[in-house]
Amino acid sequence: MPPSDDQAVRLLEEAESLKLHCQHMEAITLLEGLLLSDPANVAALEELADNELSLERFERAEKAAKQAVALEPESYMGYYILGYIALVREEWEDAEGLLKLANDLKPSNAEILRCLGWVLFRRGDRIQGIVTLERSLNLDPESPLSLCDLGSCYMEVKNLAKAGTLFERALELDPGNVRARECVAMVGRLRGAPLRK
Repeated sequence: MPPSDDQAVRLLEEAESLKLHCQHMEAITLLEGLLLSDPANVAALEELADNELSLERFERAEKAAKQAVALEPESYMGYYILGYIALVREEWEDAEGLLKLANDLKPSNAEILRCLGWVLFRRGDRIQGIVTLERSLNLDPESPLSLCDLGSCYMEVKNLAKAGTLFERALELDPGNVRARECVAMVGRLRGAPLRK
């Protein structure tokens, strides 16, 4: 027998809390229990996919996300996760289509725009990729991921001053960020500046 709406909401809230505390396996166990009694619960499938994604278990994340969009064609989260997995696999064309669909369903979402901008840039649409990444950063100005992605794009188009500023900002926000530290050093080498310690 499916849980009541109130029970399902409580379980989803508990799973969300576990995810925020990086307790992904515990969240997955809870969500799988909910889905056993309510297999058509789209929110549970989306959360399951998101937790699997956090553990980089892409096939399991993909399976749950595909179930979510099959049940609910308006599941922006399902399309975002499928697009992200395609991005990781460097399946740029698929990634672009899925992320554009997610963006249409949930406009002005910083994370969707970040991934879409990266994909557009990788596909060769450099200007649109940078513009999309700038939009993502405007929505979430303290995202080290967006700062580093945008910095990498500017580095590729040889705007080292802008790239360096973005990487420095990412490092200020997240001093342990290995990617930002390596990129600051790389920009320094390219510009002939002394390396930051």
